[in-house]
Amino acid sequence: MYPKTNGEIMKYFDSYLANICARRVLVTLMQTAVLTMLVALAVPAQAAEDRGVQMRATPAYPALAERMKITGSVKVTATVDPQGNVIDAKAISGNSILMPAAEDSVRRWQFNPGKGTVKVEVEVTFHE
Repeated sequence: MYPKTNGEIMKYFDSYLANICARRVLVTLMQTAVLTMLVALAVPAQAAEDRGVQMRATPAYPALAERMKITGSVKVTATVDPQGNVIDAKAISGNSILMPAAEDSVRRWQFNPGKGTVKVEVEVTFHE
């Protein structure tokens, strides 16, 4: 089972070193792939910042939130088409009672026209 001669030991050692090198190369490739994906995701976010809001719709304060005196902000990711219309809105953080009203409000927003469809992160604040 274990190598007995010097030649067998060297062959085993060479195989061990080759495995270590292969693992290092694989880890480096994976790190590079992850970094590339993060950079690719960051580029559209920078382009989205150029899209200013032309018109904001006031959110409807949910009755339950009003009774419970819930206030706060909800972050929403809006998908905006080239004409500045909101195609889709998804709440990504905030109070779950306020999220549907924030999404509905952002769907009625109008952004400045631009090139291509972009995702824009906005914040909707609810207060009494």
